[in-house]
Amino acid sequence: MALANNLTAILNLLALLCSIPITASGIWLASKPDNECVNLLRWPVVVLGVLILLVSACGFIGAYQYKETLLAVYLCCMAILIGLLLVVLIFAFVVTRPDGSYQVPGRGYKEYRLEGFSNWLRENVVDSKNWGKIRACLADTNVCPKLSQQFITADQFFSSSSVTPLQSGCCKPPTACGYSFVNPTLWQNPTNMAADADCYLWNNEQSQLCYNCNSCKAGLLGNLRKDWRKSNLILIITVVVLICVYVIACSAFRNAQTEDLFRKYKQGWV
Repeated sequence: MALANNLTAILNLLALLCSIPITASGIWLASKPDNECVNLLRWPVVVLGVLILLVSACGFIGAYQYKETLLAVYLCCMAILIGLLLVVLIFAFVVTRPDGSYQVPGRGYKEYRLEGFSNWLRENVVDSKNWGKIRACLADTNVCPKLSQQFITADQFFSSSSVTPLQSGCCKPPTACGYSFVNPTLWQNPTNMAADADCYLWNNEQSQLCYNCNSCKAGLLGNLRKDWRKSNLILIITVVVLICVYVIACSAFRNAQTEDLFRKYKQGWV
């Protein structure tokens, strides 16, 4: 029984350590400029990571002090949390699967179409009800101003692959409009305004730019998709480790219960 409890305590310590990359991944997501403006998606992963940390700590204490009730509660709660984490992973994978990007000839960066992203993201993140607040939030960030610090000439800007989806969609007009480059956030003399409805929405006022454009909404979704895909890789590895730890912990707990039952039987308690 003591050996099984020690094994369970070690496994719970490992599960506790697994909560660190989950929480760190959630904090990283929440700290990104695009996620700062989208409250809906900021904290679910952080909350799950903290809950796994707390539950794992309870399991570790329960195993270390031989408290079977606390261990049973731990196993039940951890199963629920792993299930929730799997739901979040599957949901994030499904809604971020469609990619609205397309390559522009002569450009190192991509541009984005709103129609290319999932219905859920379009309806729940960048719908007209939410966009006013998101737009104001984006205008207050340094996402667009820092482009003018990074790039001076048109060749530098057009050849860069480091322009983010958000910058591509919000900080400049669509390439199809035919605007002439002055600097990354200042464009003039369009030649094909009919190419895209966003051509009419572009404004050189730094607080306006293309924040009202569909391309900006698409760029925001492109950034969210990119960030969540990176985070999902870490979460998948962590979930696999957590599931393995949980299965071994369940087996150790069950074997300990069986050994305890046989020991009591031999002593005439049953």
